[in-house]
Amino acid sequence: MKKIFNRLSAIMAVSLIIATISLSSFISDTRGKEAPAPAPKEFTVVWSIYAGWNPWAYAGSSGIMDKWATKYGIKIKLVRMDYMPSIEAFTTPSVDACVMTNMDCLTIPVAGGIACSSVIVGDYSNGNDALIVRNNLTIPQLKGKKVNLVQFSVSHYMLSRALDMNNMTDDDVKIVNVSDSDIGPAFIANKDQEAVVTWNPLVMEIMKTPGVKKIFDSSQIPGEILDLMIVKTKVLQANPELGKALAGAWFEVMDIMSSRTDKGKGALEAMAKVGGSSLIEYQNQLKTTAMFYKAADAVAYTNGEDIKTNMRRVRNFCSKYELLGTGVKADDLGIKFSDGTVIGNKNNILFTYDASYMQGAIK
Repeated sequence: MKKIFNRLSAIMAVSLIIATISLSSFISDTRGKEAPAPAPKEFTVVWSIYAGWNPWAYAGSSGIMDKWATKYGIKIKLVRMDYMPSIEAFTTPSVDACVMTNMDCLTIPVAGGIACSSVIVGDYSNGNDALIVRNNLTIPQLKGKKVNLVQFSVSHYMLSRALDMNNMTDDDVKIVNVSDSDIGPAFIANKDQEAVVTWNPLVMEIMKTPGVKKIFDSSQIPGEILDLMIVKTKVLQANPELGKALAGAWFEVMDIMSSRTDKGKGALEAMAKVGGSSLIEYQNQLKTTAMFYKAADAVAYTNGEDIKTNMRRVRNFCSKYELLGTGVKADDLGIKFSDGTVIGNKNNILFTYDASYMQGAIK
């Protein structure tokens, strides 16, 4: 009986061991077949060479962008493109965010029916755009003369404002449309060209030419030509972490480049290099770029009244030349500001200034 019991006990023990091993193998096998964690969402952000946008290159090369993207559980791919192609790419599903001016946002994506949100107001042109003449011409003396510029660009807008401030209209001059790649060399080489409107670094190159004079620049219309980080509103609403990561990375870079430290100098050198400039040249470009180095300053400006007045002017210019779309009037478009104010059609808001992401970056 004892032998039977011992044998039975042995059988039960072996069975228990087998069952334990089987259960262990089952658990292990089950764990091995668990669905992997979903990959982080990846977003494509496009930027272009410009004094106020070169910091995005440093955000990428320094790892700062990756750090902030990881913090919010996403991936952000920074892609450098030429300016106009970058905005055109933004209108496709493959690009989620893009740097552009306030005016260009209205005339391309918004005019195409894409709702856009500005999550970063990075700077405004404070002399980067200029009207340059030969023969000591004044603005009133431009009447009847040719003015070379990129038509329907911020250069055209600035000329229109300069004329208006001198009791003139666009019809008082003959606008000659020239591509941005040709405008500087053509004016420098052809002394018969008497007036040109363009932007830095072309302005700096043209001003080296003997006999030329700057008679108007964007510092005389502060805040009207804004440089922004634009995100498609639908993308932002579904993925607010994208706006948070972009603002966090941007203002960390702003802290570094304005720090007057060796690290700050290194950052500026990297930004200058990517833009094809020397450090001194880049620093000179920054002198005519009103950068919002502090998030609090950017928020204060975005929440202020000047931005509303300026956007009305820009919107009206775009409407005048049907840049908002054929037959689209200024008030057909709704522009919403951070305080909830809307100018234009409240039922057709296609442009929004959202300062909440910059607010979150305030230290």
